[in-house]
Amino acid sequence: MLFINEVEKVLDERTWIEVNRKLLAKMFSEYMYEDMLHPEMIDQEGEIDRYELSISEQKKYRFSAAERLFDSFDVKHDSIEVFADGEWKEAASAIEFLLDIQKMIGMSPETAGHLIKELNHTLLADAHILSKESRTSDELVDVDYAILEGEMTGHPWITYNKGRIGFGYDDYLNFAPENQKEIRLSWIAVHKDRATFQSVEGLNFEALMEHELDGSTKARFENVMQEKGYKREDYYFMPIHEWQWKNVIIQNYAEDLALGHIVPLGDGPDMYLPQQSIRTFVNTTDKSKHHVKLPMSILNTLVYRGLPTERTLIAPKITEYIKGIQENDPFLKEECRVILPGEVASINCSHIYYENLEHAPYQYLEMLGTIWRESIYTYLEDGEHPITLAALLHTDKNGKPFVQSLIERSGLSAEEWTKRLFQVIMPPLLHYLYQYGTVFSPHGQNTILVLKDYMPHRLAIKDFVDDVNISDQPLPELKALTKELKAVLRSEPPEGLTQFIFTGLFICHLRYLSNLLVNNGLLEERTFWSRLVDAIQAYQQRFPHLQERFEMFDLFKPELTKLCLNRNRMVDYGYKDDDDRPHASEFGKVKNALYFLLKEKTASTQ
Repeated sequence: MLFINEVEKVLDERTWIEVNRKLLAKMFSEYMYEDMLHPEMIDQEGEIDRYELSISEQKKYRFSAAERLFDSFDVKHDSIEVFADGEWKEAASAIEFLLDIQKMIGMSPETAGHLIKELNHTLLADAHILSKESRTSDELVDVDYAILEGEMTGHPWITYNKGRIGFGYDDYLNFAPENQKEIRLSWIAVHKDRATFQSVEGLNFEALMEHELDGSTKARFENVMQEKGYKREDYYFMPIHEWQWKNVIIQNYAEDLALGHIVPLGDGPDMYLPQQSIRTFVNTTDKSKHHVKLPMSILNTLVYRGLPTERTLIAPKITEYIKGIQENDPFLKEECRVILPGEVASINCSHIYYENLEHAPYQYLEMLGTIWRESIYTYLEDGEHPITLAALLHTDKNGKPFVQSLIERSGLSAEEWTKRLFQVIMPPLLHYLYQYGTVFSPHGQNTILVLKDYMPHRLAIKDFVDDVNISDQPLPELKALTKELKAVLRSEPPEGLTQFIFTGLFICHLRYLSNLLVNNGLLEERTFWSRLVDAIQAYQQRFPHLQERFEMFDLFKPELTKLCLNRNRMVDYGYKDDDDRPHASEFGKVKNALYFLLKEKTASTQ
């Protein structure tokens, strides 16, 4: 029987119960934050409260949780109990809980059915992660960037974070980042009638191929073209992923294959490791070669993981815009020395029928393309060690946080290490926002922390094509933007632009880091966020001429709109197949702890 050994190795009662209880705690925590659940507090004991959620007269749940800032909750997974059949017992099924709350939160049967699948996929992946041999946090502090990515466990906020709808079990074993299997990329030739090539100034297609393919591989591919009677100069060579080839390209581009518009060339020689996004790959054979971003038409964490046509086409122009700002700004270039691994080239391949279908589901317009991004390794100086910000949330099987190991190795106190973290990551992000009305989405995957001697040293930011956004206000710094860029980049009102930092970084990442430090006795919660306030204030004091911008893009408002990721899937958007990607839902307000901490700080100095 296929995969019987793999299944029996990871699926046993102890493991299954453990991953379910941890997911249950996450579901309670995040659904409470997103105002989908409103359990009753039934007891208080110190900083830990006891809650009860009534499902019916016959069934209810109870659990312990610590209330955190930003309207958040830390639910203790080993405290969750369910009352059913007349008795209290350990709650051990995330899927059962989902069905219990379905009608309570207004989730349709169709959505619940699909979500059960995503949660089961997530639980299976969690069981694999729990069962595999893994390095300790003390060992991971010296592990290479690309390998460290495979130790991560997924999005900290989204409860269905490893749904990966479209993967079979064999695909999961072969291609999921946590399984850390190196792969070769396949290559095809696409006729220039079907594809467009874009690049930054000074880089042409032939130069890119010289960089990415060795001479023997290029000769092999060119021989394939010659043998089939096609002119090499009429085609672009591009990498594709094996999964996309066998599941999407063959079936949807059969006519192009039959007519010679697409020509299979074979596998390239280099080995690659998938990163957390699944569709971005680091070249492990030659680290100086570009990281490659490819479409994989699986549904994961809200969206299909394709490459949107309009953003693929404009990717190099966005890189030139972002890098142009840095190049002409001494603060970014010489003081912050921020690293910007740019998307320097792209190929987009149109589908002749879907592109002519009005309001075609977006997934069918994102099936074939490639983006080449500069390698982070090419920017590093002696002693520098990059990690994604997401790595700071990792805890090993012994319960020791990765960030604790970094702090210990650095010789700093947790407070001083955190202070340096904010001094490194905040100034570049704030400068792009305040001075240029431009933001990144600095969540855990996009933000790279460059360490030196295990201490925060420099910031690197990637993934401009999906996550650069601009202000809708008439700022003089945005007047030079071309119509082409303005048409593709999302423009947002002031709070909307601010949200990319407030929600993308503070809510989506820092509140989990704070919780980790608190739970391990490393740093008090208010101290953590106070150091963030200090970092923002220090920047603002450095650039007082931007006072109007500080008020326009206000990170110290008492409340901000609450953006919700789980609610989007579960209640608002579901599993519709629209012509536009779903975005985070807006529901209610979140109390901004930074406002209250700043108010206290100001009062204490008067």
